[in-house]
Amino acid sequence: MTNISITSYSAVCSLGTDIKEIFQNSLLSGKNYFSQDDSIIKGVNLYLGKVKAKLPLIQNPKFNTRTNSLLLHCCNQIKTDIDEIISKYGKERIGVVVGSTNVGVNEYEKSHDVFHSQIGSPAIFLKEYFGLKNYCAGVSTACTSGIKAFSTGVKLLENGICDAVLCAASDALSKTPVFGFTSLEVMSHSICKPFSKNRDGINIGEGAAVFILEKDVNKGFKILGIGETSDAYHTSTPDPQGVQAVLAIEIALKNAGLNPSDIDYINLHGTGTIANDIMEANAVYKIFEDRVPASSTKSLTGHCLGASAGVETALCLAFLDDKINTQKYLIPHNYDGEYDTGLPEIKLAKLEEKAEKNTRVLCNAFGFGGSNAVIILGRNDE
Repeated sequence: MTNISITSYSAVCSLGTDIKEIFQNSLLSGKNYFSQDDSIIKGVNLYLGKVKAKLPLIQNPKFNTRTNSLLLHCCNQIKTDIDEIISKYGKERIGVVVGSTNVGVNEYEKSHDVFHSQIGSPAIFLKEYFGLKNYCAGVSTACTSGIKAFSTGVKLLENGICDAVLCAASDALSKTPVFGFTSLEVMSHSICKPFSKNRDGINIGEGAAVFILEKDVNKGFKILGIGETSDAYHTSTPDPQGVQAVLAIEIALKNAGLNPSDIDYINLHGTGTIANDIMEANAVYKIFEDRVPASSTKSLTGHCLGASAGVETALCLAFLDDKINTQKYLIPHNYDGEYDTGLPEIKLAKLEEKAEKNTRVLCNAFGFGGSNAVIILGRNDE
C-alpha cells in the first residue's frame, strides 16, 4: 500500500465530546454511558448511546441536520489542521468522503426535502462548508461505512486525484433503525453484552469521527492495510463460519505485509447479537487464536451504525497515540464477564491491562448484506 497517513483525527459519541475524553472513559468499567428512552417506541424502554455535547448550529436549512452537526463538531476540533491542508494543497486538491446510513432521515420527515435523506448530503455539506473543489462522495455500506470511506480516500490519494482527503463517518439517532432492529428482534433489553452467554442484542448509538488523510508525509499514523470482502450469504445474518470475514482480515494483513502476531490489539465489531458474535469469534480465532487482546466498545458507545467503524477507528488511533494513551492501556472488554463457552475463546482485554506494545491495531467492521471491512493502523515512528 502507498504511504498514506492519518495526520489528524477527532471524534464524538456517548463516551465524550472529544477523542481524549472518549478514550479515557473507555478504560473505565461498570459505568453506564447510555440514556434510557421510552419515547421512540411506546412502552419500550431503550438504552441508547446519545451524544450529550452541545453541537454547533448550521444556519443553512439545506444542511441543518444532526448528522451534519456531529460532523461539524468534529471538524471544529481539528479546524487548525484543516486550514493547514487547505493552505498547503489548495481547495482544488482536497477530497471529501463520508460514511453514513441515517443521514437526515429525521429531518426529512419534517422538511420533506429529499436532499436531507440523500447519502451524499454530509459529504456535500463538508465540501461546501470548507469551499473545497475536488471529489466528494457519501459511502453507505451499513456498519462498514466508516472503513469503506477510508478505502475510497486511499484510492483517491494513490491515484493522484487528491493530495489530501477529509475522511469521515457520522450518524445521528433515528427512529428508522430503532424500529428496524426492533422488528428483527435484536435490540437488547439492557446494556449489550458482546460475547456473553447472556447477550440479547444491540444498543443503538450515535456519533461521528473526522480524519485527515495525506500521502507521503511522515507524521501521524499509517494506514497499513485494508481488507474488503462480501458474503452474499444473507441480508441481515452473517455466515456463522465467517469465511469472508476471515478473508477480509487476511487481505488486510497481506496488504500490510504483517503476520497475525504483529497485531497488538483488535477492536472487535462485537455487536452483542447471537449471530454476529458467533461469526466474529470464529473468524478471529481462525487467524489469531487466543493470542491477541481484543475488545468491543459497543457496550460503551452503542452501535453507531454508519459511524461505528469511524468512531472505533478513532479509538484505535487513541490506543496508538502516546499523547493520549500515556500508559499503553488496552481498551478493556466491558461486559458481564460470563463468556459464551460455545464460542472459540478469543482473548478479551481486561480492565487495567497494559499492552506489551501499542504499535499496530486491527479494527473489524461487518455489515448487513454481507459487507466485511478491516483496517490495520500503525505508528509513523515505527
